[in-house]
Amino acid sequence: MIQTVFSSDEFAPDRRLAAFDDFQVTSAHPMRVVSDGSQAFQATVRALDLGAADVVELTCSEAEVRRPPSLIRACDPELYAVVFPLRGRIVVDQAGRRAELDERDLAVYDSGRPLRVRITAGERPARLVRAQVPRTLVSHPERADRIVAVPLSGRSGVGALLTEFLVRLTTDAGTYRPADVPRLGGITVDLLNALIAHHADAGPPDDSSPRALLPGIKEYVWRHLHDPGLSPRSIAAAHHISVSYLHRLFQSQGMAVGAWIRGLRLERARRDLGDPALDAVPIRRIATRWGFNDHATFTRAFRAAYGMAPSDHRRRKLGAARDSAQG
Repeated sequence: MIQTVFSSDEFAPDRRLAAFDDFQVTSAHPMRVVSDGSQAFQATVRALDLGAADVVELTCSEAEVRRPPSLIRACDPELYAVVFPLRGRIVVDQAGRRAELDERDLAVYDSGRPLRVRITAGERPARLVRAQVPRTLVSHPERADRIVAVPLSGRSGVGALLTEFLVRLTTDAGTYRPADVPRLGGITVDLLNALIAHHADAGPPDDSSPRALLPGIKEYVWRHLHDPGLSPRSIAAAHHISVSYLHRLFQSQGMAVGAWIRGLRLERARRDLGDPALDAVPIRRIATRWGFNDHATFTRAFRAAYGMAPSDHRRRKLGAARDSAQG
């Protein structure tokens, strides 16, 4: 299931660093790569697409990976990522913070902010694992923002659950079936959300503050996504606030509540449409399951979000799963 998507061995020694830089710049999450040891540079990238999450194992010589403002302006896939070294050492710089990570330490970073990751290797190339999740699937982005580039332990507690799970995915992924893929993606999302929730709140905030209200409101939305009656009015009523105040809370985070809910529902529907275990479930029923009672409205919204009709997305994903199973 995991595949090698880049190997420096395919290039002449004097072309390897430039080839890896090209690979990173043209990826969905573009970055630049620089290294002092360009003549002896080595890099191998193994990737695992889980639908809701993307997992990568990188084996690499000493290098620095950069995401400058120009690349962010050109392309922001709106992701949160968690990264940790299995061999060697990395330093993550973002948002004025620095996380110096030894083996099994981890850090979260945001694709929408300038970033530097310094990879330090020893006698052997460094080896690191990174998982990235769409921002729309992160339950509390404002919590994630509090811990970007903060060093966290991946050797105990929730951090250990996440690192052990990701390591197992990258080392014995061949034992999984295509039908397992979307479920494994969901587990990755849940573990990242658990990590963020565990570390983000150092102390209880004032219960009347927007910072306190928003997490509870977002948790409520996640629990009621299936309900077609979920709306700004029903959310405001459940939390004893006015609709206008609800909109102001979300606007303070640069978000529109209706668009945020629609994005969550579309992402969940997209994940189900790519699940081989649900291939016999009609598209209309999946749309209804995630709060879209009108099929035409769902189809238009899905096409606007993902550039294709729901049926085309399902055909492509299930075809790829069948090809993988036969291969």
